[in-house]
Amino acid sequence: MSIPIIGFEDGNAVLDWIEFTQALAKGHELPKAEIGDTFLYRSPDTLLSRSAWIDGLGLAVKTANIFPGNPKAGKPMINGSVCLYSDIDGQLEALVDFHLVTKWKTAGDSLLGALRLANPDAAEVLIVGAGTVGGSLIDAFSAGFPKAKIRVWNRTTAKAADLVANHPGTQIAPDLEAAVRTADIIITATMSSSPVIKGDWLRPGQHLNMIGAYRPDMREVDDTALTRSKIYTDSFDTTLDHIGEFMIPLAAGVIQRSDVLADYYGLDGFPRFDPSQITLFKNGGGAHLDLITSHHILEKWKASA
Repeated sequence: MSIPIIGFEDGNAVLDWIEFTQALAKGHELPKAEIGDTFLYRSPDTLLSRSAWIDGLGLAVKTANIFPGNPKAGKPMINGSVCLYSDIDGQLEALVDFHLVTKWKTAGDSLLGALRLANPDAAEVLIVGAGTVGGSLIDAFSAGFPKAKIRVWNRTTAKAADLVANHPGTQIAPDLEAAVRTADIIITATMSSSPVIKGDWLRPGQHLNMIGAYRPDMREVDDTALTRSKIYTDSFDTTLDHIGEFMIPLAAGVIQRSDVLADYYGLDGFPRFDPSQITLFKNGGGAHLDLITSHHILEKWKASA
């Protein structure tokens, strides 16, 4: 029997953002995933090997390497592979394009958090960071918040201009602080090791959704943003003890573990939008999300064949 190899274009064509967030939520109704993460560092490069097993769904292994200097040489910053295995007998079920899984897992993860926490009538979404993830976020949040104007801020304005040019209807945000103050939803997708968002810029009713930080030395928001917000995440297991966004303020006593109120295994703990509160969601990723994503892609691909 031949093993399906699902390429980016074939997989991308059969997926829908809202349907995908529903699949993510449903995947967290199954028994909690067994996960194993290995992080290797050679500054500034990173190798992540992530595996997951969800009883009733299957197994997945995703290996990713991140070389921040590659774009300067015209090469992709992120490379890797994803293998999906049967829950019944462990046989290889599919090879799924790494970039396809990453696109939908990353942006869909944040979209699910925003759909649960943010103003459903949001008028303005700000994306901070104009890298590859930025384009996926425009697609995802355009689907989730169709009434909202989407603006993009980037340290290098020319890069923001390139992203906006490829997504008609979006706009450049020339000033970060001013853009943060007016946005209803702020999404950060940077490679910053120090905070780019200040809590003093925030106001009640805003939703802050953070993607970029993935290492122990990385942060995108300051302590004030954390202490002013109701905090949620996709997974306690992949964020609290792994990512600087939480690790650093936890070690300093700025926040306590109990201040992170719920993860996706407790979606009932994600409240409806409250205009009197600032909500903060940390997208930490994790191999269990890659597994749920890959399985959903395989099922949609089979249905379309």
